[in-house]
Amino acid sequence: MSAPDRLERLWTPHRLAYVRGEEETERPDHAEPRPACPFCRITADAATSTDDDLVVVRGESAYVVLNLYPYNPGHLMVLPYRHVADYVDLTAAETDEVAELTKAALRTMRAVSQPHAFNVGINLGAAAGGSLSGHLHQHVVPRWSGDANFMTVVGGTKTLPQLLEQTRDLLADNWQTTGLD
Repeated sequence: MSAPDRLERLWTPHRLAYVRGEEETERPDHAEPRPACPFCRITADAATSTDDDLVVVRGESAYVVLNLYPYNPGHLMVLPYRHVADYVDLTAAETDEVAELTKAALRTMRAVSQPHAFNVGINLGAAAGGSLSGHLHQHVVPRWSGDANFMTVVGGTKTLPQLLEQTRDLLADNWQTTGLD
């Protein structure tokens, strides 16, 4: 019997623990426990980070990381290192760096991927769609005309033409910190 909405389901039960913030905090090698928040596992010092394979660039108070579950190729997030939920609770330095890193992300993606547009936004709180609402993060999603093609609409499946590691390398190697001339 098919589902009422006629969409196929791709079951990913491991994702539920991530969304609920219930990920394991102890490492199997009995090393120091990991923070439960996946964003807090990434630190300004690459040597102390435990989950930083998708980090594009680190700043002093904020960083850029690819979304592990992207809507489109290049979907990344800009966020402070500090575990803070509300935008109004950011320090002036965090606010400035999040804004500058967002601008740099837009410049970089324009140079690398030539998207037609972007979605940039923050979901404040679970009711607004924030699955990890305890740690503020701003999404930067490149968009192309027709990127919601028949596969998404008819097949209920999103296709991504590039591995996350390849996208991370491409963006990191071409990071734009100043305006394009």
